Amino acid sequence: MLRKILPNFSRLQSYRKFHTTATADMKIISIPALQDNYSYLIVDESTNEAIAVDPVEPNKVLDAADKAKVKLTSVFTTHHHWDHAGGNEELLSQKPELAVYGADNRIAKVTNFVKDNDMFKIGSLNVTCLMTVCHTNGSVSYYVTDGEDKAVFTGDTLFVGGCGRFFEGTPEDMHHSLSNVLALLPKDTKVYCGHEYTKSNLKFALSVDPDNTSLKEKIAVCESKAITVPSTIGEELQFNPFMRVTDPTIQKNVGKTDPIEVMAKLREMKNNFK
Repeated sequence: MLRKILPNFSRLQSYRKFHTTATADMKIISIPALQDNYSYLIVDESTNEAIAVDPVEPNKVLDAADKAKVKLTSVFTTHHHWDHAGGNEELLSQKPELAVYGADNRIAKVTNFVKDNDMFKIGSLNVTCLMTVCHTNGSVSYYVTDGEDKAVFTGDTLFVGGCGRFFEGTPEDMHHSLSNVLALLPKDTKVYCGHEYTKSNLKFALSVDPDNTSLKEKIAVCESKAITVPSTIGEELQFNPFMRVTDPTIQKNVGKTDPIEVMAKLREMKNNFK
């Protein structure tokens, strides 16, 4: 999304350090940026190569790479909005050798245009590009695995407990991206999204799914957390209403039964939710 600011996001000022999640060969460093954005470093520990995801504030990303003592080789851009792609030019002015991946010609400095289901390796990491359009027509999620552990970087398509606004797409597009693409990933895939919107998303989810035990447990877990990423695909399927458009309780509470109409109504309700 563009400049939506999460209430009380200023609390994140207290943790403006890097947050690291380590797996067997893949380490992921979450980097808070701007008001409520996330950039990430994906580190292949077997080769010491690193990928920057949406490095909107390049100096923060370079600082994280320096502290981790890794070699930055690539950039993954999820979509063209400035708060995700706006750092590409500055970063490339300092690191012109970087390969920049993206699926939209509105993204600055792309060297490697990708399309749906493109697969390649960076170091020992396997990458699959998944077109997850709706927020923009060129939105891409990057599914990365080291052969055992799995992560997907969803930009503004899938958030923890929510999804992005339908700026360039339709409810049908978002339903396809969430239910026919991302929901089919292994349930233990960690979800790294583009913004810290979790608490407001979960509050809205509770308004349309008030008896969901998994949702209530997630709210309790996130209540005292400043960083709420990652979640997993399995978790999202349990409590994210935008991935549960066939659930009878949600259908009843939005007054629709067709999944596409439920998606449209949920987005309308979320847009107006206080």
